[in-house]
Amino acid sequence: MISKNSCILFGQRSIIEYIQSGNPINKIYLQNNKKNIHFEKIIQLSLQYQIPVQKVPLVKLNQYTKKNHQGVVAQTSPVRFHTLSNIIQNCYEKGKDPLLIILDQITDVRNFGAIARTALATHVDAIILPFHHASAINEDAMKTSAGALAYMPICREKKLSQTITYLINSGIQIIACHEKSTRHLYQQQSLTGPLAIIMGAEDQGITQAYISQAQQEITIPIFGPIDALNVSVATAVVLYEVIRQRKFSH
Repeated sequence: MISKNSCILFGQRSIIEYIQSGNPINKIYLQNNKKNIHFEKIIQLSLQYQIPVQKVPLVKLNQYTKKNHQGVVAQTSPVRFHTLSNIIQNCYEKGKDPLLIILDQITDVRNFGAIARTALATHVDAIILPFHHASAINEDAMKTSAGALAYMPICREKKLSQTITYLINSGIQIIACHEKSTRHLYQQQSLTGPLAIIMGAEDQGITQAYISQAQQEITIPIFGPIDALNVSVATAVVLYEVIRQRKFSH
């Protein structure tokens, strides 16, 4: 669903030209029973530029715009997406241990914006999002982040399982933070090396396959009657423990 605050494009040629010009797009919606050479070009470009595509009925496109959309509508993004390999390479070239956040199934824009704000404040090098089941990056997210999304690198990855494998092969430790772990955050021996922290939504948690790939699992200790923290708060707790260990622990 396109947010009411999102900017949309429509029309086959205009969307093709917009993609080719290098402008960022969050998602493309195509009419599900329509095919032509321009549709094929849009699909080809979406694969090349890693843009999620969803096929929807005509009635859905008509809800997005009353104008002549020609069977295609695109939701634009206020931020440009970064290439993960470039982020990691730049970190290592500067002699910095990469610090990354992987967000799994976090779709709430307010949580995402708040996480981006904390990530920027704690020297996170990039936030990694999946293609699907991820927050929209729109004006609401930008507002909640207090502008942090204008500076925080965002990487959008098609298959998180392959991305996690790539990170491990790049010398980055994967830590999954979830409530079912028996080891709490303050028992973690070291958060000072190359690190990627997986955070999941409160209702869904982290996908089990990603937990299985993680080299370490941690939880945040809860002492009251609640079961878990809001994911943006939980992310802040973990990141500031990283900062404590990296900058204030001797």
